Amino acid sequence: MALNKLKYNSLNLTPAANKAISFDSDADALEATIGGGSITFVKKLTASSSSTLSFVDGSSDVVIDSTYKEYLFLFNDIHPSTNNAHFGFQVNASGGSGYNETITSSVFRALHQENGSGGAVEYDPNSADQAQGTGLQYLQDYVGDDNDQSCSGILHLFNPSSATFVKHFIATMSNYNGNDYAVNQFTSGYINTTTAIDEVQFKFHSGNIDAGSIVLYGIN
Repeated sequence: MALNKLKYNSLNLTPAANKAISFDSDADALEATIGGGSITFVKKLTASSSSTLSFVDGSSDVVIDSTYKEYLFLFNDIHPSTNNAHFGFQVNASGGSGYNETITSSVFRALHQENGSGGAVEYDPNSADQAQGTGLQYLQDYVGDDNDQSCSGILHLFNPSSATFVKHFIATMSNYNGNDYAVNQFTSGYINTTTAIDEVQFKFHSGNIDAGSIVLYGIN
């Protein structure tokens, strides 16, 4: 089968800013001005010995609704007041209270100690994952409270305003834990409700969020 080669100067390639190139039905088979996605800053919360950090739709300029199909939470140097505390989140469905929605999740991690020992990759079936649980969904276990210890990472929450589907999430975290391990923890799962989610809360399972910030972005 012979290959047909196109001369570059026979193609109409004039993309506009923030646009991409795709195939279409024209003679040159390319469309130069399809739209791309964007990420929009929504809200930043900064901890100072805070028991919780909560993002509530319609409160303090927070948007968690159909404006965006995906929401991204960025964690920067989240530091606990209590050693080996577990950092996590829970949500409220619209009209709900208590931050206790039903979650099914799966968690695994890679770790390595400062002294070169203890390297491992492991699944956590005990403390971090849930099977139709309503407790705090851990994103990072055993965060250290030394002055140089903290955790950072990202959480993606997909289409929280859907009235048809459950709400999926994925998270990736990096942690300097209380036993001097570097830990990369991966969490995914779903919030088992078809009611819109409009409140997201973060906290440690014990003690306060001593310092750090969480930034919320909307993605379309």
